[in-house]
Amino acid sequence: QVQLVESGGGLVQAGGSLRLSCAASGSIFSITDMGWYRQAPGNQRDLVATVTRGGTTNYADSVKGRFTISRDNAKNTVYLQMNSLNAEDTAVYYCNAAAPFKRYWGQGTQVTVSS
Repeated sequence: QVQLVESGGGLVQAGGSLRLSCAASGSIFSITDMGWYRQAPGNQRDLVATVTRGGTTNYADSVKGRFTISRDNAKNTVYLQMNSLNAEDTAVYYCNAAAPFKRYWGQGTQVTVSS
């Protein structure tokens, strides 16, 4: 099993920045990709960004150029630096870890952007 604990959410004004962190524990040797997803009220959970163990990244078009995902394998932690935030970024952000035949989720952290 893998446990994921997110931190760093909160309330920020439009144009501001936040940094999310997600620390993994447990069977971390099994983790391949890690990433962030988000879910706004009434919407489905959507991909924000992912990063492989080797550092290859992938972003949703809506966040390219504004968000940066990074991963510290020594600390078993993945980060999401979010800049130039706007109201459309308001959502619960979930950390995700992929392992063979399993996907693990954190409990989510709220990000609210006020306009």
